[in-house]
Amino acid sequence: MFENHGSFGALPDSSRLSLQADCENCFGLCCVALPFAASADFAIDKDAGQPCQNLQSDFRCGVHNSLRQRGFRGCTVYDCFGAGQKVSQVTFGGRDWIQAPESAKQMFEVFKAIRQLHELLWYLTEALTLQPARPIHDALSLALDETERLTRLDPKSIMELDVAAHRANVNALLLRTSEFVRAEALRSMKGPSDRRKTYGRGADLIGAKLRGADLRGANLRGAYLIAADLRGADLRVADLIGADFRDADLRGADLTETIFLTQAQINAAKGDAGTKLPPSLTRPTHWSSFGV
Repeated sequence: MFENHGSFGALPDSSRLSLQADCENCFGLCCVALPFAASADFAIDKDAGQPCQNLQSDFRCGVHNSLRQRGFRGCTVYDCFGAGQKVSQVTFGGRDWIQAPESAKQMFEVFKAIRQLHELLWYLTEALTLQPARPIHDALSLALDETERLTRLDPKSIMELDVAAHRANVNALLLRTSEFVRAEALRSMKGPSDRRKTYGRGADLIGAKLRGADLRGANLRGAYLIAADLRGADLRVADLIGADFRDADLRGADLTETIFLTQAQINAAKGDAGTKLPPSLTRPTHWSSFGV
C-alpha cells in the first residue's frame, strides 16, 4: 500500500475556479482563434481567425452535444484553463470581436498568450499544495503572483510579452517541485526498486505495453503515451506534465496524487469507472462508451 505521509494538500477549489473554462462568458474564442486540420480529431479544415462552421451568433456551439459523433473529438479534449472568459470579460471588457471587428485579430492573439499563462497558473496553484516542495514555496508564490499580474495587462502589453521566456522560468520551478515531491514519495515506497520501470523526460512510449506497470514516482514529463496500454497501471506521484495521453487506455489505472495532470489529458484518453482520478479532475462522459 502506498504511504502518503500527508505529503499532499487538498487542491484549493476557490483559487482554481477562474482556471476552469466558463463558455457562457466567453466569445467563442477557441472556436475562432485557433486553426485545425481535417483529421481523426476534426472533420474539417479551419484557418486561425476563421469562425468554426458550428459556432452560432450567440457564441454557442451548435453541435455541442454531438461533437464526437460528428468528427470533432478535438473540441472535447481542448481546455483553455479559463483564458476565454478572462480575455472576453476582463482584457476586452465584455466587448466582443463582432461588435468591435477592428480588435478581432488582437483579441485572438491575446487569447493564445493568456491561455499559456493560465496553464502555468494551474500548475503553480497545484505546486503550492505539495508539502515536499515547501523549500521553494516562496519562489512559487512569487511566480504565481507575477503570472497573474501578466494576465491582467492591457492587450498591447500582452502582445509584447515574451511568454516563452516566462514559461521557461516557471518550468524550472515546476521541475524542482517535481523532484522534491517524487524524491519524498520514492523514499516511502515499499518493494524492490529495481522492479519499478523508469523513463526519461519525453520518452517515446507510443503504443507501449504497460498494463499493470508500477510507474509510481516516474518522470513522464512530455512522454508520448499515445495509444499506450496503461490498464491497471499505478501512476501515483508520477510527473505527467505535458504527457500525451491521446487514446491511452487508462481503464483501472490509478492516477491519484499524480503531479500536474490536466483535464485535457484525461479527456484525450480512454478510461472507465475503475480509473482513479485526482479530486480536481472530472471523469469524462465519453468514458462510459468504453468497455471494462
